[in-house]
Amino acid sequence: MFKKIINTGNDHSLLILRVVLGVVLMAHGLQKAFGWFGGFGWSNSINYFTGTVGIPYILGALVILIETIGAVLLIAGFAGRINAALMGIVIIGAFFQDHLANGFYMNWFGNQKGEGFEFDILFVAIATVLSLKGSGAFSIDRWLVNSSRRREKPAHNVKLAY
Repeated sequence: MFKKIINTGNDHSLLILRVVLGVVLMAHGLQKAFGWFGGFGWSNSINYFTGTVGIPYILGALVILIETIGAVLLIAGFAGRINAALMGIVIIGAFFQDHLANGFYMNWFGNQKGEGFEFDILFVAIATVLSLKGSGAFSIDRWLVNSSRRREKPAHNVKLAY
């Protein structure tokens, strides 16, 4: 089962998708976890999730961990399918909770209440591709698959005579 989850080809386009998705979501995770880049930090983010959004503490913490640790793992290409799927779920939550009511477009000029959902669609599409195809080239998943195949292959083809 684990081999099927990490199995991936040497596709360089998947490398690009996983790094871009990981970097963008990691920036949001660092805002939530540490208050970096103008973010609110762990306590205020958890208060937002438990108060305004109304989800349990553990789910708010999982969102932050998926956007930080999960993003780092995705960038490295470890368990890419799982991390991409989790990120897709987080973005779907943001879509319904925060962005849908604000319309399609991002709030580029500060004209609306909050951010729209146009980027959510892109993030979910990228997460879906990675969930289906895996981590691609230069990933830990690819290295693990190749290492496993090398161990399974016999070193040489020798016929023993009895």
